[in-house]
Amino acid sequence: MGTTQLESVPEPKYWHLKTVLSEALDSEFSVGEILPNERDLAARFGVARATLRQALEQLELEGRLQRRRGVGTTVAPPRMGVSLGTGPHTWPGGPEDAWQPVDCTAAVPPGAVADALGTGSDEPVHIVRRSRVSQGRPVAAELLYIPRSSVPDLTGIDAPSGSARARAVLRELQRLELDRQENAVELGSAGADDARELDRLPGAPVLVVTTRFVVAGRVAALSVATYRADTCRLTFGDAGGVEIHAGPQRQAS
Repeated sequence: MGTTQLESVPEPKYWHLKTVLSEALDSEFSVGEILPNERDLAARFGVARATLRQALEQLELEGRLQRRRGVGTTVAPPRMGVSLGTGPHTWPGGPEDAWQPVDCTAAVPPGAVADALGTGSDEPVHIVRRSRVSQGRPVAAELLYIPRSSVPDLTGIDAPSGSARARAVLRELQRLELDRQENAVELGSAGADDARELDRLPGAPVLVVTTRFVVAGRVAALSVATYRADTCRLTFGDAGGVEIHAGPQRQAS
């Protein structure tokens, strides 16, 4: 990264520095590469460290950089894409599904989930835990809640736990005829468990995508997927659906 002295510009100095740094990331750095420390970068660009921090923080918000505990500031992978509200409705675990099953347990779900599923307040359901990875790093974690009535034929499957059990549950779920899926997206902050799975600090911004899978007028499964907010961009299409996808534009939405 060559030395570039910043001239007077009408926009804030940190914003101009962000543009210069972004161009350098595209031309001189690869995904996962660690940036020089703040002192060296500030000296190289002739700016105060406070100005540099503002520019780095903005690039992190836009998904260009990642601050990793014990590592430093690294170049982030391209934003991962997942489409909501568009295309055919499909069950989780299909051939085009990018999620990886991690585990499956039976437990009583949170009250709001039990209400959505129509199960009793003390009735256990299957909870499939899945992970999504991009460029070798976790970018999303999912909990998929499935009532026992949706997969009644699991008793003969010899897979008591783990990823094998998760795949068995998903296979049985796909036997049902899916009517539709209903999606909702909201901003949130990472709790302790999500932060650990996503390699983020507790309280980091996340996108929570809730999907209801409807069969014969009832919710046959409910997915709660938590995405790192720095890996996704939201756009609203003509059809009213919500998409989270990668794209050449680097602006925050």
